[in-house]
Amino acid sequence: MSVFVWKYKYILTAILCFYSTLLSAQSYTKDSLQIKSYTLIEYRNNEVKEIKLLKVLCDYCTDYQKQIIGEEAKRRTFLERLDPKNRLKEGQKKLAIYIRIAKKDFAEIKEH
Repeated sequence: MSVFVWKYKYILTAILCFYSTLLSAQSYTKDSLQIKSYTLIEYRNNEVKEIKLLKVLCDYCTDYQKQIIGEEAKRRTFLERLDPKNRLKEGQKKLAIYIRIAKKDFAEIKEH
């Protein structure tokens, strides 16, 4: 009988621990922002000629914040330039870059 009780105590404890982790888990959407930007990679002779920032889509950003986010988008585009799905022999490749940033970190982007 005691083995039977101990088994159910362990199962009950495991279930309670599982539900407590579910209740305390937070979604990333509650404490972060996702900002979309468009960039353009220009290829000539299978090499990157230029990377341009086309647009930063952010309704609540200041001009300075858009500038900083644009620089990050260009940096990420530079890292993506050699990916086979983004490479061209000649021409232009447009990329949509999504930047996820914590609301706290976003608020700290201020012009000094």
